[in-house]
Amino acid sequence: MRSLTHLERLEAESIHILREVVAEAEKPVMLYSVGKDSAVMLHLAKKAFYPAPPPFPLLHVDTTWKFKDMYALREKA
Repeated sequence: MRSLTHLERLEAESIHILREVVAEAEKPVMLYSVGKDSAVMLHLAKKAFYPAPPPFPLLHVDTTWKFKDMYALREKA
Protein backbone atom coordinates (compact mmCIF):
# COMPACT_ATOMS: atom_id res chain seq x y z
CA MET A 1 0.00 0.00 0.00
CA ARG A 2 1.52 3.33 -1.02
CA SER A 3 1.52 6.27 1.33
CA LEU A 4 -0.24 9.50 0.46
CA THR A 5 1.70 12.38 -1.02
CA HIS A 6 1.90 15.64 0.86
CA LEU A 7 -0.76 17.16 -1.40
CA GLU A 8 -3.07 14.16 -0.93
CA ARG A 9 -2.71 14.45 2.85
CA LEU A 10 -3.59 18.15 2.70
CA GLU A 11 -6.63 17.37 0.54
CA ALA A 12 -7.77 14.60 2.90
CA GLU A 13 -7.38 16.89 5.92
CA SER A 14 -9.35 19.66 4.18
CA ILE A 15 -12.17 17.26 3.32
CA HIS A 16 -12.21 16.01 6.92
CA ILE A 17 -12.49 19.60 8.21
CA LEU A 18 -15.36 20.39 5.82
CA ARG A 19 -17.28 17.31 6.95
CA GLU A 20 -16.59 18.11 10.59
CA VAL A 21 -17.89 21.67 10.17
CA VAL A 22 -21.11 20.40 8.60
CA ALA A 23 -21.56 17.90 11.42
CA GLU A 24 -20.94 20.47 14.17
CA ALA A 25 -22.29 23.79 12.83
CA GLU A 26 -25.97 24.66 12.93
CA LYS A 27 -26.10 26.62 9.66
CA PRO A 28 -22.76 26.51 7.85
CA VAL A 29 -22.15 28.69 4.81
CA MET A 30 -19.16 29.03 2.50
CA LEU A 31 -17.99 32.44 1.35
CA TYR A 32 -17.38 32.47 -2.40
CA SER A 33 -15.50 35.30 -4.10
CA VAL A 34 -15.27 33.65 -7.56
CA GLY A 35 -11.47 33.73 -7.15
CA LYS A 36 -8.90 30.97 -7.32
CA ASP A 37 -9.00 30.18 -3.59
CA SER A 38 -12.80 29.98 -3.61
CA ALA A 39 -12.66 27.70 -6.65
CA VAL A 40 -10.38 25.30 -4.76
CA MET A 41 -12.61 25.39 -1.67
CA LEU A 42 -15.71 24.69 -3.78
CA HIS A 43 -13.92 21.79 -5.50
CA LEU A 44 -12.98 20.32 -2.10
CA ALA A 45 -16.55 20.75 -0.83
CA LYS A 46 -17.93 18.98 -3.90
CA LYS A 47 -15.45 16.13 -3.36
CA ALA A 48 -16.25 15.91 0.36
CA PHE A 49 -19.97 15.35 -0.16
CA TYR A 50 -20.07 13.63 -3.57
CA PRO A 51 -22.43 12.41 -5.05
CA ALA A 52 -24.66 14.89 -3.17
CA PRO A 53 -24.03 18.62 -3.52
CA PRO A 54 -22.40 20.45 -0.61
CA PRO A 55 -25.01 20.73 2.19
CA PHE A 56 -24.53 24.46 2.66
CA PRO A 57 -25.15 27.57 0.58
CA LEU A 58 -22.46 29.71 -1.01
CA LEU A 59 -22.41 33.37 -0.05
CA HIS A 60 -21.00 35.79 -2.61
CA VAL A 61 -20.37 39.32 -1.42
CA ASP A 62 -20.65 41.37 -4.59
CA THR A 63 -18.09 44.17 -4.56
CA THR A 64 -18.91 45.05 -8.22
CA TRP A 65 -15.18 44.84 -9.00
CA LYS A 66 -15.37 41.53 -10.92
CA PHE A 67 -15.26 40.93 -14.66
CA LYS A 68 -18.55 39.99 -16.35
CA ASP A 69 -17.19 36.50 -17.09
CA MET A 70 -16.66 35.92 -13.37
CA TYR A 71 -20.33 36.64 -12.67
CA ALA A 72 -21.27 34.06 -15.32
CA LEU A 73 -18.99 31.53 -13.60
CA ARG A 74 -20.61 32.33 -10.25
CA GLU A 75 -24.04 31.45 -11.64
CA LYS A 76 -22.75 28.00 -12.67
CA ALA A 77 -21.43 27.26 -9.16
